[in-house]
Amino acid sequence: MAQKEVQQELTVDQYTLGLVGPDQEWAGTVADGGTIRTHTPPACWGPMITPEFRGGHEVTRPIRVENAEVGDAIALKIRDIEVTSVATSTGSMSEREDAFGDDPFVDHRCPECGAEWPDSVVEGTGEDAIRCAECGANASSFGFEYGYTAVFDDDRTVGLTVGEEGANDLAERAADAMALPPNSRQHPILLYEPSEMPGTLAHLRPFIGNVGTTPPVEMPDSHNAGDFGQFLIGADHDWGLDDEADLEKRTDGHMDVNAVREGAVLVCPVKVDGGGVYVGDMHANQGDGELSLHTTDVSGHAELQVEVIEGLDIDGPLLFPNEADLPHIAKPHTDEERERGRQLADEYGVDAVDELGPLQVVGTGATVNDATENAFDRAGSLLDMTEGEVRARCTFTGGVEIGRLPGVVQLTMLAPMDRLEERGLADLVRTQYDL
Repeated sequence: MAQKEVQQELTVDQYTLGLVGPDQEWAGTVADGGTIRTHTPPACWGPMITPEFRGGHEVTRPIRVENAEVGDAIALKIRDIEVTSVATSTGSMSEREDAFGDDPFVDHRCPECGAEWPDSVVEGTGEDAIRCAECGANASSFGFEYGYTAVFDDDRTVGLTVGEEGANDLAERAADAMALPPNSRQHPILLYEPSEMPGTLAHLRPFIGNVGTTPPVEMPDSHNAGDFGQFLIGADHDWGLDDEADLEKRTDGHMDVNAVREGAVLVCPVKVDGGGVYVGDMHANQGDGELSLHTTDVSGHAELQVEVIEGLDIDGPLLFPNEADLPHIAKPHTDEERERGRQLADEYGVDAVDELGPLQVVGTGATVNDATENAFDRAGSLLDMTEGEVRARCTFTGGVEIGRLPGVVQLTMLAPMDRLEERGLADLVRTQYDL
């Protein structure tokens, strides 16, 4: 039952079992302009190896936002991100085909007794540690094709991959090392103790991989995107979809865009009354594209301020990243650059130099090309532009970046401020970029 009491500050410490949608129990209601605080458990690997989960992530229960109605949007201003895990394991995955039906992330079953989404227990460490509580068989549907374990310094600025001894030590205290919140129901991936690639040092910069609003249909949380969502089309389980049109109901919370970090503003569509904001899948770091499909999943604290934008009526997320994360070509112009622009305008008879502001439109699809086409469509609808104009502006003042392979992109441009003004976004852009 939805909690209707409006709170200026709402702390959420309850999580779903891998699903997002209108059937999930609400965590509470936060005021328009209020603050959400969470301590989220790791996503991806932990839920993936825990057969009780219906999806590949463990995200918060949905949060109702005061005044948010279908056709509005919600701006999520990421005020703080703090990693609490001291280590994690990750890598590229292999699938145990006898431990699932259509989808290894979704319809789990015990390979011996056939129990669906079986309760499981931990026996020892390693890739055979997750056991069916009924028959004792290895019940996890995933292992590592190539895996590694990384530890973090106290300030969470660097991570170092460790060898067998370090990985085994962390596996023996896996839940504590990953700082699993008390209400988390996943098995920690450190149990698998992978130890390839030891001695590799990496920069850390945490971000949130799955954050957004509730779709109007129930779906696995990891599949709330145009690429992972392809696995739902024609699937023979409770969350299967008939066709691509059904997938258009997604809200694209699962982006894995590494610019969704502290200081960024993410604007999300409202497709159920109240919005249903949820948060999860924090990562310690990730290169563009998330090329192995997984990265450094961690527990962490997040603080977000919410603001309803009435009538924006967008189909998918808009991102206003930190200025440092914008491509050079899409950064706000300096005073000197604007003055040079005015001089060129005078010389060549141009009436005025347009006021412009950075904008990123997130697109998703089966492939990167499909995701880019989706972003073109979304940008054109948002700004009342033809695809030709969108392509031209993005070529001249922006570009396309890959959030995740196979199909999440950020389409960037310097957008005319008068168009942003018409859509109620201009003040947000001016504040974000000090224009």
